[in-house]
Amino acid sequence: MRFEWLVALRYLRSPNRPAVLRLVTWLALLGVAAGVGTLVIALSMNTGFRQAIRDRLLSVTAHVNLKPVSPEGIRDYNEEIAKLKNTPGVQSIVPAIYDTVLLSVGDHARGVVLKGIEPNLEIQASGALRHIVAGSADFAPAADGVPVVLVGRILAQELHVSAGDYVTLISPQGNLTPFGMLPRARRFRVGGIFDSGFYDYDANWGFITLRSAQSLAGVGDVVSLLEVRVTNLDDAQEIANELLSEIGPGYIATTWMDENRPLFRALSLEKLATALFIGLITFVAGLNILVVLTMTVTDRARDIAVLMALGTRRSQIRRIFILQGLAVSVTGAIVGLVGGYGLAWILNRWRVIPLNPEIYAIPYVPFHANAYDAIWIAAAALAISIAATIVPARSASRILPVEILRFE
Repeated sequence: MRFEWLVALRYLRSPNRPAVLRLVTWLALLGVAAGVGTLVIALSMNTGFRQAIRDRLLSVTAHVNLKPVSPEGIRDYNEEIAKLKNTPGVQSIVPAIYDTVLLSVGDHARGVVLKGIEPNLEIQASGALRHIVAGSADFAPAADGVPVVLVGRILAQELHVSAGDYVTLISPQGNLTPFGMLPRARRFRVGGIFDSGFYDYDANWGFITLRSAQSLAGVGDVVSLLEVRVTNLDDAQEIANELLSEIGPGYIATTWMDENRPLFRALSLEKLATALFIGLITFVAGLNILVVLTMTVTDRARDIAVLMALGTRRSQIRRIFILQGLAVSVTGAIVGLVGGYGLAWILNRWRVIPLNPEIYAIPYVPFHANAYDAIWIAAAALAISIAATIVPARSASRILPVEILRFE
């Protein structure tokens, strides 16, 4: 063991230190541990929210949307899909048509977003239709020929609808009659109830076949947009640009990042603010280390003078006190990282903190800790602690042995 480490550890473990100095040392160590652990848990929660919302959102929405500039929709969508499906990075392309309709059953009615889909393609691409909690995802009409609609779990609860019930969908795109424009209404059977895990979709969405949606909207064989899912989410913008170059003019492309930019920007800003404010705990712990070392310099002034009289260089004296602060900081950081990651794992594993999904879109607080956060949190704690050692270390190295020892 190097001389500086030997002396630094002897100072820290010495049983002859004043009780106040030992107490402040423990408080400094616990302060570093508390700051690091709290920061790990807070950033894990922020990362968990970001990942949970992103995963749930992208399980029911596309990664890239190709929309026509013209309001008439896309007529030759099958040809366009055949042209684009071999683009590198593209996982699937499905046509879709969206309409806002009134869903009525008995005395209850609600406005819902209705999505017309190709069932075989949508089930492979979207996660919503793979989580059916009642009925099935079979869109085949019953013996009476009534088409099928799938609704979200929360919507079904609010309207008291079960699989097999009949509902009426009323589209604002009505028929022109001698009495004016009358809404177009169609009768549907609830074939299944899905649970996507995302409140907004479970409470406000429904799925019908593409043909039924076109008939309800009173349009021909057209779709509103092409929904593209990609292999790597981070490449969505590059793939969108490639799709636009292949499909030609008359289209615009939006990615999942464009559609949800305010949400993810707010989460990123929240993560930065959380790191800054909770990081003040570590800053206070750094001040405790400064107090510990300053008191140690005062308490051990005679020992320092003896060491310097025996030939210890001033640079070695500085390193002794820097290593004392570093030892407290490293120990506290390790304790904080282990405690923070352990508690975050427990909170996420057992879903300890419930949430109202109507407000937060997810039913519990998720915690997802990652190694990158651990690296920079530990680095920041060590940097603050080392900075706190500079002043007392320099003060110790400037002690004059003659002034201290001349009356001994």
